[in-house]
Amino acid sequence: MSDSHQYKSSGESGRSGRDPGNKRADRAQLEAKPVSLRRIARLFAPYRARLLLVVALIVVSSVIGLAQPFLVKHVIDTALPEGDTALLMLCVAAMVLVAIASAALGVAQTLISTEIGQRVMHRLRTDLFGHLQRQSLDFFTRTRGGEVQSRMVNDIGSMQSVVTSTATSIAANVTVVAGTVVAMMALNWRLALISMVVLPPAVWTTRKVAQMRYAVTSQRQARMADLHVQVEEGLSVSGILLTKTLGAAPALAARFEQTSHDLVGLEVRSQLAGRWRMATMQVVFAAVPAALYLAAGFPATSGALTIGTLVAFVSLQGSLFRPLMGLLNVGVDVTSSLALFSRIFEYLDLPVEIDDPASPVPLGEARGEVVFDEVGFSYDGSHPVLEDISLRVPAGGSLALVGATGSGKSTLAGMVARLHDPTSGRVTIDGIDLRDLDLADLAANVGMVTQETYLLHASVRDNLRHARPEASDAEIEAAARAARIHDLIVELPDGYDTLVGSRGHRFSGGEQQRLAIARTLLRDPRVLVLDEATSALDNTTEREVQAALDRLAEGRTTITIAHRLSTVRDADQIAVLDRGRVVEVGSHEELLLRGGAYADLVRGGLTVAA
Repeated sequence: MSDSHQYKSSGESGRSGRDPGNKRADRAQLEAKPVSLRRIARLFAPYRARLLLVVALIVVSSVIGLAQPFLVKHVIDTALPEGDTALLMLCVAAMVLVAIASAALGVAQTLISTEIGQRVMHRLRTDLFGHLQRQSLDFFTRTRGGEVQSRMVNDIGSMQSVVTSTATSIAANVTVVAGTVVAMMALNWRLALISMVVLPPAVWTTRKVAQMRYAVTSQRQARMADLHVQVEEGLSVSGILLTKTLGAAPALAARFEQTSHDLVGLEVRSQLAGRWRMATMQVVFAAVPAALYLAAGFPATSGALTIGTLVAFVSLQGSLFRPLMGLLNVGVDVTSSLALFSRIFEYLDLPVEIDDPASPVPLGEARGEVVFDEVGFSYDGSHPVLEDISLRVPAGGSLALVGATGSGKSTLAGMVARLHDPTSGRVTIDGIDLRDLDLADLAANVGMVTQETYLLHASVRDNLRHARPEASDAEIEAAARAARIHDLIVELPDGYDTLVGSRGHRFSGGEQQRLAIARTLLRDPRVLVLDEATSALDNTTEREVQAALDRLAEGRTTITIAHRLSTVRDADQIAVLDRGRVVEVGSHEELLLRGGAYADLVRGGLTVAA
C-alpha cells in the first residue's frame, strides 16, 4: 500500500486545513453549542450505501497493502537463494498487482468520498445562504463584519476536507494498525513484543514535540490574522480614503511593520519546532528498526529468524508508526469536525424573525394605501424607539417624515418594507397587515431607496437589472432617464456595460444615488420609500431628480425622509417625529401657521440629519 494512500490522514495539522492551535476555541465552541451526532448522521443518510462502499474499499485496500512484506519475505528467503525463477516472477508480478490494486482502490475511494463530502457541503452551503437571507436587518447590524462570510466560506470549506478525511482516516488507520499487528505476530511474536515496547515512548516523544509546535503555530496564526486585517483595512478603497484624509499613513505603516516584525520571530520558532518534530520522527524511524536488528542478532530473541522475515518485519513495523499517530490524533480531528458543524448549525438554528406567514393573504393589484396603526417598536424590548404612532397615507398620497437624529424616522419608514416588524400595533397596505403578506408579494409592491447606496461589482446594466431580472434594455434605459442618469451612462467607455467597480467608487455619491433610484424605479412599485434618497446630490442635480420623482410619484404612494425643505414642502402631509413620537402632522402651510416644531425646523434651515 502506498504511503500517500495509507498515511494521508496521519494526524498532521495540514490535513484538515485548520490550525491545531484552534483546539481550545473548538472545545469552547462545542461547550457553548453542543452538536448532536444524530443530526450530522442525517446529513449523510442519503449516501449510506456509498459510505459503506468507501469503508469496504479502505479495508480491502489496507489488507491488500499488507501483502507486500510477505511477498518480499518469499523473494529473499526462497526465490533468490534457491534460484526459483518462477516463484520470483510470481512474487514480482504480485507486488506490481498489489500496488496497482491499492492505487486503483485509493482513487475510487477518494472519488466517492469526495463526491459525498461535496454534496453534503453543497447542501449546507445553500441551506445556510437561504436561511441567512431570511434573517432580519438587526442580525446583520449586530453581527461582526466578516463573520458571516467566514462561516459560509472558510468553515464549510474546511468541513469538506475534515468530513471526507476524518471518518476515512479512522477506518484506514484502524485497519492498518490491526492488520499490521496481526501480521507482525504471525511473522515473529518476539520481535512484535519488542516493537510494542519501543513504540509507546517514541509516540509520546513525537506528540510532545508536536504540542510545542502547535502552541507556536497558534501564536503565528493570530499575528498573521492581524496582518491580514491591517492589509484589508489599510489597502481597501475605503481604507485608503480614510488614511489619506486623516494623514494616518505613518502610524499604519509603523503598526504594520511591528506586526510583520513579530511574525519573523514566530515564523523562525515555528519552522524550528517543525524541524524538531521531523528530527524526532527520523530518530524514531531509525531507532526502532535498529532495536529490531539488535534483537535479531541474539538467539534468545531471534527465534531462528530468517533474513526475509526480518526485512518483512521491519517493513511492517515501519508502516505502523504513522497510522498509530493518526489514531492518537483522532480526538483532535473529531473535535475540529464537530466544532465546524457547531458553527454552521448555530447559524442554521437562528430563528427567522421576519418570515412568510403560514397562510399569506394575497394583495392583488395594490392601491397603495399605507396605515401606521398605533405602532410601537423597541430593539431590545425595554427601550422604545417608536411609541403609539398612527398615520395614514392615502393611495397615491405622499408623506414626509422629519425630525432630529434618533427620532425614529428611518425605523418607521423601514417598517413599510418589513425591515422591522412593530412590537406593538400594525402597519397595513390596503388594510392588510404586512405580516400577513407573502414577502415576495410585499417586495413587488414596495420599493425603497436608502441613504446608503450599495452597488454590485458588475456592469451598470446588471446593477439595474438586479431589481428586475426580466427587464428589457429599453425598460432599463427608461428608468435611467427618469433618474437623470442615462446621459452620464452613455458617456462611459462601455456605456451600460461599463463595470461599476468595487462598491461603486467609480461613481460620485450623487451618481450612485441616481443609479439606486433608477434600480428601484425599474420595479415600478406602488409604494415608494425614499430614505434620504437625494441626500448625496448637489442642489442642481437634486432638483432634476426630485422633478423626475415627482412625476413618477403620480398615482404612487410615497413616503420620504429628508432634511431639505425643498424635498418635503410639497408633500401632502408632513409628520414631525421627536424621540419616537409624532408631535405634529399637517401640510407645509398648516404646520408653519401653527408655529410649532416644524416651524422651528424651517427657521433652522431644516438641515436635520436622518
